[in-house]
Amino acid sequence: MTDYKKSNAPTNTVTRDVMNLCEDTNNIYESVAIIAKRSNQISVDIKNELSKKLQEFASTSDSLDETFENREQIEISTFYEKLPKPTLMATQEFIDGKVYFRNPSKEPSSDSI
Repeated sequence: MTDYKKSNAPTNTVTRDVMNLCEDTNNIYESVAIIAKRSNQISVDIKNELSKKLQEFASTSDSLDETFENREQIEISTFYEKLPKPTLMATQEFIDGKVYFRNPSKEPSSDSI
């Protein structure tokens, strides 16, 4: 699992040169699809990690009257809210060459051998 807390992705939107994004794939649509898929993976990982951490502080009482603020839960949630968005992390990983991708339609077929 990647440590998303150490990501060097910007926390706000950055204007990118489209030609730089399609250098590896020679197709901007393919690059965007790769970034989108990686962004979804990051989002699921972060959501699972956050859920596990918040579960530690979950209250066992089922009473609706006992709604109270748990400081630890609030601090954890605030920390995760301040992380860069998954799309920005995925874009930075793609630009840095840290994303593995392949296109089966571009690979040589084993039938042609």
